[in-house]
Amino acid sequence: MPRPEVLTEIKAAEAAAEEIVAEAEADREERIAEARSEADEIRAAAEQEAEAHATEQLEAAREEIEARREELLEEGRQARDELVEEARDRIDEAVSRTVDNFEEAVNAQT
Repeated sequence: MPRPEVLTEIKAAEAAAEEIVAEAEADREERIAEARSEADEIRAAAEQEAEAHATEQLEAAREEIEARREELLEEGRQARDELVEEARDRIDEAVSRTVDNFEEAVNAQT
């Protein structure tokens, strides 16, 4: 083969190689951009899912706290009612004792 033809073929091969490399680089950049975009979408979805889960847990905790609060309030009401009932049962005894103490005090003065 004559030298000018070889040189032309070499230049053509170099141009083809440069084009292949440029296409590969462009393809690589496109794939990287797509991967980043997909990663951003996955991250955003995971954040939304985590936030929704946290909201659900918070709501469940609030409901649990409210239920426990109601239990404690009811226990307090029952204890109060029992104390009031016991106090009512002792009113006559307290009045009688107070009258006895008063009478003793009056008798002691006379």
